[in-house]
Amino acid sequence: MLGVFSSAIVSPPEELVAAGSRTPSPKTTSTTLINRFLQQNSAAVSVQVGDNAQLAYTHQNESLLQPRSFAVKDEIFCLFEGVLDNLGSLRQQYGLAKSANEVILVIEAYKALRDRAPYPPNHVVGHLSGNFAFIVFDKSTSTLFVASDQYGKVPLYWGITADGYVAFADDADLLKGACGKSLASFPQGCFYSTTVGGLRSYENPKNKITAVPAEEEEIWGATFKVEGPTIVAARQ
Repeated sequence: MLGVFSSAIVSPPEELVAAGSRTPSPKTTSTTLINRFLQQNSAAVSVQVGDNAQLAYTHQNESLLQPRSFAVKDEIFCLFEGVLDNLGSLRQQYGLAKSANEVILVIEAYKALRDRAPYPPNHVVGHLSGNFAFIVFDKSTSTLFVASDQYGKVPLYWGITADGYVAFADDADLLKGACGKSLASFPQGCFYSTTVGGLRSYENPKNKITAVPAEEEEIWGATFKVEGPTIVAARQ
């Protein structure tokens, strides 16, 4: 799956901008990235959402344990990859039919969060149990919401293209060719929300997330890590 968003939607993460400047490498434009995805996947589907966002997905080479799905409802566009272990209980919680799949559930959870939920975003994502990664774009509010499960079982990466678009994908090689060193693995157990203003851990939302510059030989420009208290073992 692939989501590409202009700076009108997402401000390019400073850490990835710095990584690309620190170790310059070839990049391509967002249009070239989308076209490459479509060329590499003959059955791929691409959806242009307004002037500043584009989503694409394919069922080609998908895992049976991590299927990809796409849905649109009330101008909310969602790409989902993986499986939720507690889908049944979540259907009941959100009042959904038994036929509702994961991508529909995530759209409804986002709508509840946006319109009436008493919980902050980290609680909504924290209630999802399973292996997953998703991209939600709300056209009506120009809001982006992206998340990865707490163990990072479904791969998700993000980077910055030559024309300053922020791209999210489950294929590191695809983004490497477009984003150069302005590329990183999306941190597990985290979500990115333009509403809250950036990247957060949904288990420890108050903990700062830092980007550690990667080694020269790595494909990443930086590695994002959630800071936490350091535990020092007592000497015997």
